Amino acid sequence: MLTNQHIAVIGGDARQLEIIRKLTELNADLYLIGFDQLDHGFTGATKCTLDEVKLTTLDAIVLPVSGTTIEGEVETIFSNEKVVLTADQLKQTPAHCTVYSGISNSCLNEMVAEASRTLVRLFERDDVAIYNSIPTVEGTVMMVIQHTDITIHQSNIAVLGLGRVGMSVARTFDALGANVSVGARKPEHIARITEMGLKPFHLSDLVNQVSHLDVCINTIPAQIVTSQVIAKMPSHTLVIDLASKPGGTDFRYAEKRGIKALLAPGLPGIVAPKTAGKIIANVLTQLLIERSQNGKENTP
Repeated sequence: MLTNQHIAVIGGDARQLEIIRKLTELNADLYLIGFDQLDHGFTGATKCTLDEVKLTTLDAIVLPVSGTTIEGEVETIFSNEKVVLTADQLKQTPAHCTVYSGISNSCLNEMVAEASRTLVRLFERDDVAIYNSIPTVEGTVMMVIQHTDITIHQSNIAVLGLGRVGMSVARTFDALGANVSVGARKPEHIARITEMGLKPFHLSDLVNQVSHLDVCINTIPAQIVTSQVIAKMPSHTLVIDLASKPGGTDFRYAEKRGIKALLAPGLPGIVAPKTAGKIIANVLTQLLIERSQNGKENTP
């Protein structure tokens, strides 16, 4: 249980509702910032602005998956009010107060460091990323069906990267009957791709691997699908970029060439927000419970 734990949930989308529901079930005292247009009421939760929260009492701050913008603004779909988090506000929280976010950026990192608080990036955890790959894969399959005029079966699909998402994507499209090739750099990933019965190639040879593709799915958060690569693709190739913004694709050149390229980060929150929210909520509450049990002087 999280009785007597004071937690501020700031902004977010429909996924945050599952987090709020879970925290409410565990009897936490919640402050909901950026939810003034939310009709649903949660027992033990108080809708308020950031200025109205007694920051000195907070044990944790829960940010959306996206964290903040580079200006410190927290996005929310349940309010028209601008919500901005600052280092000065974090400094007013107790020393043990922990900030939880899906991902981070330089602004959030600097704010937390300046305030000497702990930042937990949930999406850097293997368990969250692996669970989250399930709705990501389903959303990717949906996008391929929507934006192509061929079947997945017997189509030529390249997956770039064999991380936690890339492996799930490659395995699923292979199971659907596609001819799947996977690009990676690490020798152990090349070995794993071979063991999975898929066609491996080194990413340094990507430009020579795309001339026959129907679909290219990128999971690497770096500029990997460059203009040189896109120039070698057939005009009908669909590019789906699952990497976090700004993705790893030269979208301007793709548009110039008439190649359909779609940036699709955050698919779980779009195609399955309830499931995606439950995934985050389960891991987050476990971390909060562990921190509470270990004492406020310890970090998770």
